[in-house]
Amino acid sequence: MNVFSRGIRNAFRNVTRSISIIIILGLAIGLSLVMLIARQAVSNKIDSVNSSIGNTVTIAPAGFSNFSSVNNSLTTSQLSKVSSLDHVTNVDESLTDRLTTIGSSTPSFGNNSNTSSTAQTSLTSPTQLKAKGTGGGGGGFFVSGGGGSNFSLPTNFSLPITIIGTTNPTSINGNSLTITSGQAINGSADNDNAMVSGSMATKNNLKVGSTFTAYGTSMTVSSIYKSGDGDASADVIVSLPAEQRLSGQSGDVTSAVATVDSLQNLSSTTTAIKNTMGSSADVTSSTEQAEATTAPLNNIKSISLYSLIGAVIAGVVIIFLIMIMIVRERRREIGVLKAIGSSNLKVVLQFMSESITLTLAGAVIGILIGVAAANPITHLLVNNASSATTTTTSFQRPGGGGGGFGGVSSGNGNFALRESQHGSFRGVRNSFSNIQTVVGWSIVLYGIGAALVIAILGSTASSFLISRVRPADVMRVE
Repeated sequence: MNVFSRGIRNAFRNVTRSISIIIILGLAIGLSLVMLIARQAVSNKIDSVNSSIGNTVTIAPAGFSNFSSVNNSLTTSQLSKVSSLDHVTNVDESLTDRLTTIGSSTPSFGNNSNTSSTAQTSLTSPTQLKAKGTGGGGGGFFVSGGGGSNFSLPTNFSLPITIIGTTNPTSINGNSLTITSGQAINGSADNDNAMVSGSMATKNNLKVGSTFTAYGTSMTVSSIYKSGDGDASADVIVSLPAEQRLSGQSGDVTSAVATVDSLQNLSSTTTAIKNTMGSSADVTSSTEQAEATTAPLNNIKSISLYSLIGAVIAGVVIIFLIMIMIVRERRREIGVLKAIGSSNLKVVLQFMSESITLTLAGAVIGILIGVAAANPITHLLVNNASSATTTTTSFQRPGGGGGGFGGVSSGNGNFALRESQHGSFRGVRNSFSNIQTVVGWSIVLYGIGAALVIAILGSTASSFLISRVRPADVMRVE
């Protein structure tokens, strides 16, 4: 019987202990495989996000929010400097405003720069507002700004309608639009044509060729569209020159998207745009947005890496202690083997084969654990990493303090829609929900490789102890 077959048989001399050792090693190897699989799945998702990065740079006035009550704005003359920069191939400009439905009790929702009483429209918002008191359920739209918990909205209350003037009406806020009826407008032409969302058309019984009133001007529906975000980009879209004229905001722009000629030049061009715009604008590139989006996933990668290393170290320590215990128990056997002519190398190989046998048996259990637990544990890590991302939407009186509800029915004050975002990127949880783990033959090979590494490193201690055993000392003691 050679040293390897003897080592395999010795691994099961004590069945109860061997089974316990195999289970413990299986758990350690299984955890390492789960972390490895999770890391691979997250890495694939990050690569997917990075591969979808567009070569665009978003420009907005410093501190600007589409739904704040006080906003500054950029100008077309400022953005003309951006258009002249190297590697900038195009700059899409837009101007956002809000219109009050004619007859609604709410005052003007227009930007403060647009105080005209004509910031009204004959359209009615398709979004319904269901207000509740302080004891009401969470989520959705609600009214705040001080007052009691019992209140009711006016019967003629209507949400504001968002209107966007843009030079590129085929894409709004990064969302591509699909024309379902009619033809897209010319974003550079100053005319009274408009595009309306599908939900807006349904709510107001509009079709191509229908007319409605905005800013005291009759507007003609040239097309009806839908977008990837459920028509949430805007309710009404007109050309930028038309919106500047109608709203009395000549030359003003509330946001712009600059297109760079290649991803390689994106970072340097973003820096050049920041230097050009200075402190008057917030400049964000697709790369920065992607980094913000994948930040939770990078945290998971770090956690999984540390857990993987910890699991492997735990396996090494386990087999290390086990082999020390086995060598101490078999000192007499080692002494006899040496006395009859076995070299240190043969004895070490015997114990090493025993260690490898136990560890490979544990690897079988570990692989089964890894296959079964990888997907749920990965989803748990992703959900915990992205659970901090929440979105709350509310109506608040600008400058109003205090909690509770009220003050709505009076019709006094100027209300603004405010959206608060917590977390690195809006919708990050949804973008991670489709992460899937993949277990292939490579994972099995990794499991076997991990088992061999654990067995070899863990049995090094036994090699040292075996080399110190002297047959004469063992026989004398026995």
